[in-house]
Amino acid sequence: MTTAATRHSDRRISPVFLGILAVTAVTGWATWTGFAELPGVAVFLFVTAAWIVSLCLHEYAHARTALHSGDISVGAKGYLTLNPMKYTHALLSIVLPVVFVIMGGIGLPGGAVFIERGRIRGRWRHSLISAAGPLTNVLFAVVCTAPFWLGALDGVPADFRFALAFLALLQVTAAILNFLPVPGLDGYGVIEPWLSHGVRRQVEPFAPFGLLFVFALLWVPAVNGVFFDVVDSLLGALGIHELDTYCGYDLFRFWQDTSGVCPVSS
Repeated sequence: MTTAATRHSDRRISPVFLGILAVTAVTGWATWTGFAELPGVAVFLFVTAAWIVSLCLHEYAHARTALHSGDISVGAKGYLTLNPMKYTHALLSIVLPVVFVIMGGIGLPGGAVFIERGRIRGRWRHSLISAAGPLTNVLFAVVCTAPFWLGALDGVPADFRFALAFLALLQVTAAILNFLPVPGLDGYGVIEPWLSHGVRRQVEPFAPFGLLFVFALLWVPAVNGVFFDVVDSLLGALGIHELDTYCGYDLFRFWQDTSGVCPVSS
């Protein structure tokens, strides 16, 4: 019923998103075949494009869940087209997450879609809307890690395996960090409907700074070490060795000198 209330044009997949998908496919092919003279460039473009695709799907999940929960305004805002240019904060949604990946290999989506919460009834629905985004990262991580935990790596080129491992790391970090109950992140959005009005009013001023606070905290060596120990343990349980993600990140940052630990593409 709520879907029918949106126009077909509001739900048509954006050419911008299709273009990003095309870049992902072409650079993924280049990474697989070794077509590019500089494999790191192909890996960088492949991982970056795939990461942006996951960001679009993350925000789409928020919007789609909100639509079926009563907020039909998401259609007119363009959130259902998967067009990253329609997001409320393009800087937080696309630019900063990509910068975070380049600087520290951390997948951290930012706030993007504006949900008209007054249209939605029921605390469970509000929580589900917030949880839908990071759950998409969980699903994306399952897809990326599938070749590893299924033992289907025979014939997979090393560079593509490394790129896939690094992309999986980004999805796992994004899911973990977004589920933190920090104001401004989805984890807080999950619990917020269950807090008292007074607590919510006290916390509200800190919401714009939650994302930057988490990123700054991860620069503390002790916190960063514990966090990535958890991430590596989860990836290890899914069949991804720490060396795979390290080599993926090494290829991704192609402008730096390689360490010599990772195998060189022929």
